Amino acid sequence: MENIIIIVVVAVVALALGALITNYIVRRSAKSQAREIVEKAKLEAEVLKNNEVIKGKEEGMAIKSEAEKQANLRLQKVQNSEAKAKQREIQLNQQQGDLQRRRNELDSLKQKLDSQTNELEYRTKEVDKLEKNVRETLEHVSGLTAEEAKEKLVESMKDEAKTAAASYINDIMDDAKLTANKEAKRIIVETIQRVATETAVENAVTVFHIDNDEIKGRIIGREGRNIRALEAATGIEIIVDDTPEAIVLSGFDPVRREIARLALHQLVADGRIHPARIEEVVAKVKKQVEEEVIETGKRTAIDMGIHGLHPELIRLIGKMKYRSSYGQNLLQHSRETANLCAIMASELGLNPKKARRAGLLHDIGKVPDDEPELPHAELGMKLAEKYKEKADICNAIGAHHDEIEATSIYSPIVQVCDAISGARPGARREVVEAYIKRLNDLEHLAASYPGVVKTYAIQAGRELRVIVGADKITDAETERLSTEIAQKIQDELTYPGQVRITVIRETRAVSYAK
Repeated sequence: MENIIIIVVVAVVALALGALITNYIVRRSAKSQAREIVEKAKLEAEVLKNNEVIKGKEEGMAIKSEAEKQANLRLQKVQNSEAKAKQREIQLNQQQGDLQRRRNELDSLKQKLDSQTNELEYRTKEVDKLEKNVRETLEHVSGLTAEEAKEKLVESMKDEAKTAAASYINDIMDDAKLTANKEAKRIIVETIQRVATETAVENAVTVFHIDNDEIKGRIIGREGRNIRALEAATGIEIIVDDTPEAIVLSGFDPVRREIARLALHQLVADGRIHPARIEEVVAKVKKQVEEEVIETGKRTAIDMGIHGLHPELIRLIGKMKYRSSYGQNLLQHSRETANLCAIMASELGLNPKKARRAGLLHDIGKVPDDEPELPHAELGMKLAEKYKEKADICNAIGAHHDEIEATSIYSPIVQVCDAISGARPGARREVVEAYIKRLNDLEHLAASYPGVVKTYAIQAGRELRVIVGADKITDAETERLSTEIAQKIQDELTYPGQVRITVIRETRAVSYAK
């Protein structure tokens, strides 16, 4: 039992010693680990410290490098500025040297001029002395002073010149009064008599004749599809009514009416009438009409003996065949005006070829491809200038309605012949009553404004002269009045071409001697 207790005690002691030894060993191991951790932390701190130091040194070096770079740039700019300043200084010195040299040259020239001036003054004095001696000699011989002789000579020449001029002017005036009116009437009458013209008036409709009324149904088509296709392709209204053996083509464009007539003729002759065939035939006829326009222009130019026209002007002349003005065919009117111009130019001793050319081209502004808002005379002038016509021809075209100033001798000839062609009996369809009413409307409209004294519609209604009272309207208000009248005419009246409004304000002072 005691042995067991001893063994137990020994075991307990052994366990206690083992625990103490283990505890000691654990403590020593913890201390060594702590020491190692501390050493490792110190090493890491040292490494971080060194890295931060190195990084700080690098940043310092970069800042220093950037500062040195900026300093070098500033130094270079300063050096460049100094170089430019030195260069400018050199240039200024050179310019100063040039100025000094020029100043010296001017001084030398001035000295020469002074010497020449002195010499000239000396010679002038000598000439004056000689002139004085000659004058004294002449006065002594004639017994008159120079002023008296000059006055007598001038007076005698004045009297002779006045007498001769008055006699010459009276002779010219008497001769002009006796012969001018007679000669002008003779030229105009002879010119009109030498031109034979047609007096047929065109209408806005074309009658297409057919053999029998059965063709009307084929032209109309099922549910009217053929006639609708034909109207859509040509732009012309086709009237099929009870009129026997006739179909009416209605439209204000003669070219379209002609295309519709020719297309109908081909369709009826062929017998095949349906929408697809109608479009094909109309396209073909349009091409034929365009060729006919060019051929008409060429034939007209050859007939009139006019050469060297631009192809585009020839085409415009051909288009005149299908245009009319107040019922008068435009090509016929232009040919008639051209012949009148040539005859009148021959009577006046001018070039008839130029006059005929200006007369034929004077209305080309009525057949442009586009529709600019310009009077046809100005537009025709611009077209002629574009296609290299001569200046006097262009001016005659532009001035035949007084839109521009007439600077060519052919301008009044074209103006007169245009008026003769349009004013002859049967030439135009405008009724006299409508014409007079239009002029009266123009005058009454302008007279309705306050301050207007009298109004005159002239130039066949193309110009309106408005006379205002000088005590009622100022000069500045005349411009405003002209603009207002033009706007009101444009808004309320219907008129061909354009109307020029001229407002006249004058001040008259009248006195009587009793």
